[in-house]
Amino acid sequence: MTPSVTGTTPAHTAVPAEAPPAGRDRYFDLLRALALFRVVLYHLVGWAWLPLLFPSMGVMFALAGALTARSLERPALQVIRGRVRRLLPPVWVLGAVCGTLMVVHGWRPGPSAVFWVLPLSDPPFLAAAWAADMAEPLWYLRAYLWFVVLSPLLLRLLRRFAWPALLAPVALSVLLSVGGLSLPTRIDSAVTDFSTFGACWMLGMAHQEGLLARLPRYVVPSLAPVLLMPAGLWWATRHGFGEPGVELDGIPTAQALWSLGAVLLLLHFSPPWQEWPRRLRRLDGVVSLLNSRAVTVYLWHNVCILAAATLWDRMWSLDALSEGAPWLLESWVPVLLLAWALIALCILLFGPAEDVAAGRRLRLWPRDIPQRKRGSHTRRPPGESSVAHRSPAAIEAETRRP
Repeated sequence: MTPSVTGTTPAHTAVPAEAPPAGRDRYFDLLRALALFRVVLYHLVGWAWLPLLFPSMGVMFALAGALTARSLERPALQVIRGRVRRLLPPVWVLGAVCGTLMVVHGWRPGPSAVFWVLPLSDPPFLAAAWAADMAEPLWYLRAYLWFVVLSPLLLRLLRRFAWPALLAPVALSVLLSVGGLSLPTRIDSAVTDFSTFGACWMLGMAHQEGLLARLPRYVVPSLAPVLLMPAGLWWATRHGFGEPGVELDGIPTAQALWSLGAVLLLLHFSPPWQEWPRRLRRLDGVVSLLNSRAVTVYLWHNVCILAAATLWDRMWSLDALSEGAPWLLESWVPVLLLAWALIALCILLFGPAEDVAAGRRLRLWPRDIPQRKRGSHTRRPPGESSVAHRSPAAIEAETRRP
């Protein structure tokens, strides 16, 4: 994690809102934008309660699971190929920059450097803070790739076994935590990530399939905050959470339980926004930007935080600030603003790679989200299956699209 300016260690102008693309789920867009902002804030200040307030990674995996389940109305191989293709170009841009810098500093790539090209496992990097910060976000891309590859199987299991399949990753996490299963080093991280966030991914799938909507309305508000989230907090406190240097991210089973409960609540109460509520319309531009450049923001935010903290530390050499306003130099707020300014620069420099990956026209600063070429972003009515609400002719037409 990036050292914070507070000493702890971690992870617009309002404009009239344009009409969103037909069927775009703005609630999901808002959750993703909040998740990205919380990730940046947490990796800067390292407040241990932030993952409890909003479990960003669980939310992001759940949203991705829902979208993948929707995409699987098309042939599975086509979906996997499309999602991997959209993910890799931004990773390659990061790998080209990081790899070049590491070579300049004496790094010599070996066979494992292939994971900078296809991050199915942890890539090698120099033992330097800037190199570690550049490589660290790849754990999320690695987990995402494995979830996408496994999604056809996971969706089949979910449709057949539902709740046992949903809770299986949590059971696996408990087994790994108590030492009941030993794994090779190369796959240990991937399996741990799957056990930690697999339930959230499948919960997103269950939401898309209408499984959550079939539950009585009182079940989720009774189950999540009374059983799942307290169980996660109990597990965390039993494993040192709250002590200096102990984070929820470092306690996989606690993370799995808390994230599952929190995401269950967020999906249960989710309003089907295809248009912004009046009070939120001013957020359209920034939310659309963060959703259009989510991969870029996540891949580069650690480096931007490190650079911002380094630049701000140099302000101590200015006597006017160090003597007249030391409280300003000690504050994390200027560093956060500077970090987001650097993230904006990365969006301009590296963000178009996401357009290339998606086969869209290049845009430097996308303040709207283009309408999807395939399918619809409209959530299905509660209780309907992923196929039943669409006509056979529509399904056949989707299948035949290149």
